[in-house]
Amino acid sequence: MSHAQTATIIPPPTLSTDAEPPASRRARAGRAHPDATELDIRPGWQHALVYLFVVAPFLAVIAGIGFAALGHGISWLDVGLAVGFFAVAGHGVTVGFHRYLTHRAFKAARPLRIALAIAGSMSIEGSVIRWVADHRQHHACADQPGDPHSPWRFGTGPLAVAKGLVWAHLGWLFDRAQTPAARYAPDLLADPDIAWVDKMFPLWAATSLLAPPAIALAVTGGSGSAALLAFIWGSLVRILILHHTTWSINSICHMWGARPYQSRDRSTNVWPLAVLSMGESWHNLHHADPTCARHGVDRGQVDSSARLIALFEKLGWVHDVRWPRRERLVRRQTQPGCGRPDQDEVLVAQTARPAAL
Repeated sequence: MSHAQTATIIPPPTLSTDAEPPASRRARAGRAHPDATELDIRPGWQHALVYLFVVAPFLAVIAGIGFAALGHGISWLDVGLAVGFFAVAGHGVTVGFHRYLTHRAFKAARPLRIALAIAGSMSIEGSVIRWVADHRQHHACADQPGDPHSPWRFGTGPLAVAKGLVWAHLGWLFDRAQTPAARYAPDLLADPDIAWVDKMFPLWAATSLLAPPAIALAVTGGSGSAALLAFIWGSLVRILILHHTTWSINSICHMWGARPYQSRDRSTNVWPLAVLSMGESWHNLHHADPTCARHGVDRGQVDSSARLIALFEKLGWVHDVRWPRRERLVRRQTQPGCGRPDQDEVLVAQTARPAAL
């Protein structure tokens, strides 16, 4: 299918409310899985930080424009810091949080496992266990009741779709009811290395924010203005771009785009996001075959995350990589989803083996 194919709005699966059990209707109103027994509630101080990390990067853009108007534009140092930290934290999410810890697309040596978890934490998209639990619940309930961030949450009318897109993009972040980690990520809770990285999340977030201005300060011989601009562009604006790229996978990639592969949800491929998302926007294939280490499987589909996994494999740092198999891809193209998870999917982690490999 051509990347230039005209994008279309994909309607959601039909959800009958006539025979829908009360538990499922309650789940539609909240983020709980229909048969979840309890929820995690985010503490007030953490909830305040969510607002801070959503609002502050927007303010940084305004501040950056203001400084540029006064003659203090973005420098090559700022660009280099932003791109470098974007690549490290972004691949920490796509390779570490997502393809490895959530779906186990490969097995990794212990030092790399810890490094990937730390790098992903530097995206400031939440701690590693929280991120994985949310994403596993998303796959378990994709575009159905219980999905934390489906754009089809409120219906199919114009206003409902608009509201759903806002919810899927960032509105769900402000819900204090959290995915129960004990249900969806018990393997990570039981892993001492990942549990330690999760506990130290404030340190990784602070490092992500303060390292760019510290580097700028050192490189320029103590220039305060250089450090300030590096904090604006290399830290806050870089985080804003990374966050909205990730959130676009939740929203845009379940609404518009091509669906060359059969899946039991409304995931789509959105090629303009491929480079920024490091291959994550080939989202339709991912939902059709969640444990596959490569998402951009067709000719010309950029997937830097898969390239990085291949490099790690050549270096001997990862093994048992689940690369795409042609016969499996053909089945995904020709057989409609049966409404049940694929046998290879890691969705509900109660039956998962520990991640230490």
